[in-house]
Amino acid sequence: MDLAIIILNYNTADLLRGCLRSVCASRHRLCVAVVVVDNASNDSSAAMVRAEFADVQLIVNPANIGYSAGNNVGLRALGFGGQSIACLDDLPRYVLLLNPDTLLRPTTLAEMVAYMDAYPAIGAAGPRVRRPDGALDWACRRSFPTPQVSFYRMVGLSKIFSRSRRFNAYNLAYLPEDAVHPVDSVVGAYMQVRREAIRDAGLLDERFFMYGEDLDWAKRIKDVGWEIWYNGAVEITHVKEAASSRSSKSRIDFYEAMWLFYAKHYRSKTPWLLDWVILLGIVVKGGLDVAGHLWRYCRDGQRLGANAANVQ
Repeated sequence: MDLAIIILNYNTADLLRGCLRSVCASRHRLCVAVVVVDNASNDSSAAMVRAEFADVQLIVNPANIGYSAGNNVGLRALGFGGQSIACLDDLPRYVLLLNPDTLLRPTTLAEMVAYMDAYPAIGAAGPRVRRPDGALDWACRRSFPTPQVSFYRMVGLSKIFSRSRRFNAYNLAYLPEDAVHPVDSVVGAYMQVRREAIRDAGLLDERFFMYGEDLDWAKRIKDVGWEIWYNGAVEITHVKEAASSRSSKSRIDFYEAMWLFYAKHYRSKTPWLLDWVILLGIVVKGGLDVAGHLWRYCRDGQRLGANAANVQ
């Protein structure tokens, strides 16, 4: 098998349908398997897959177990993650983590497989990702959020000097969008990983419920000697945050993931004073973000209530 695609879904039936149709149109002559892992959606997602995509393997989890754990269910179904991988030839050559709110172009899969075939040192790669309005999704090519890189983002220097290699290293805004170049991480919305890299790095860390898991996986893949590349010559569309809907819980998950990534990879080497500054920064920034979201939610709810009363 050339490629196995894992699509983790949660209450995005209509977007999932569009995604699967674009996947089917992009298969061409590749040998491709598609696994949809549904995290206990309460919409029609599972029924839609059963009715419209008979060749897609559907796995329905009894609860929403999060992004990392959900994708690991798919990886284990493909044969990864056992006590040992006796024969790599029995596994797909590449695994693609794909979000249900993405749309592929007809040549996307063939181009990305051919690209990784041409460069055996690449353990993971991703394409250029655009939002529906045409803007670049900056997460598709990133540096790791080291304490220094995170500090520049936290105090706003990355926005002030958006084209600076030093101050905006995280989003790599100084690099051409259509270029092909090595990066620290691509985005989990489209993250194509070589089977040997999965064997060497292991599965996703299930402590990351949502957010940060792609950065952590990329870090571990690079730590065991594989390269990660951004292929700006290939493009997909990403609605982004369709499942999380920017809820308060998703924002809390984001800042928890930020702390977990830092604590896992950098905290042991960080001076104690800087460590406290980073912790304080995450708590303050996260608290203000969540509080602002709740305030806007209450304000909008009151506005809707007032409009309904006026109509009556």
